[in-house]
Amino acid sequence: MIVRIMGEGQVEVADSHFPELDTLDDDLLAEMERGDGPGFRSTLHALLEKVRELGEPLPVESLEPSELILPSPDATLEEVRELLGDNGLIPGV
Repeated sequence: MIVRIMGEGQVEVADSHFPELDTLDDDLLAEMERGDGPGFRSTLHALLEKVRELGEPLPVESLEPSELILPSPDATLEEVRELLGDNGLIPGV
């Protein structure tokens, strides 16, 4: 799956990695619901770092359509709320 991190670029992440990413997404959603700003920030950074670690960066000149768009590392809790679907940022794969 092609994943875009806003402001950074795209990576291709194998579907087999999404259960691990979904766990972080569930944690992020719970922290948002509690209004836990520091926990949200920490988990958002962990989620994005895991996507970078597990994914293969696409060339900058690549114009592949993104199947999933994740917020930038400096996104606010309110900005991320706007991106959320019913199941968080990462859809069940």
